[in-house]
Amino acid sequence: MSEDKEQRREAKHKASMQKQKAKVDARIEEASTERGVAVLVTGNGKGKSSSAFGMVLRALGYGQKVGVVQFIKGEQLSGEEIFLRDHLPQVDFYQMGTGFTWNTQDRSGDIAAARATWEKALPMLQDPSYDLVVLDELTYMIAYDYLPEQDIIDAIANRPVEQSVVITGRGGGSALQEVVDTVSEVKDVKHAFRAGIKARRGVDF
Repeated sequence: MSEDKEQRREAKHKASMQKQKAKVDARIEEASTERGVAVLVTGNGKGKSSSAFGMVLRALGYGQKVGVVQFIKGEQLSGEEIFLRDHLPQVDFYQMGTGFTWNTQDRSGDIAAARATWEKALPMLQDPSYDLVVLDELTYMIAYDYLPEQDIIDAIANRPVEQSVVITGRGGGSALQEVVDTVSEVKDVKHAFRAGIKARRGVDF
């Protein structure tokens, strides 16, 4: 490539980046509201809970107070639970721990467990000292009709103004999507499980 052609290419790239930066700067300037946000991470792909726990670490990096409540997780300890309990005791962590519903096959028991778990989550959503609350796999509680959807929506809408909340799980109906500020969908493009590869410790749990 000639020197002149390379210089033109560099100039074009620089102009493109400057234009993109101007757009981003303008959006940042327009964002004038200062408050907590509600985020829904949904979709059929892998990585929803992982995304939420990434935000947990980010909040802890700023010395913020964090609460985590997990719905419909197996009785086997997960890597994130082990780490939080062993190394980050300042994080208030509660796990339903009754196993997945297709393992228990006990609707009444699952409903009771879901309601007991929600009673752990609700005070966090009412406490302004929590900067971030994670409600992991909460969408299943709505999909299976274990918890009243309106109760969940009201709690999210009426939480302290500076508090952020992250909700994960497949589904996440239109009413829930309406009340949150950000909705991210994780797509299932390819998954190792379909190739017969077992779930990997440290990656999948």
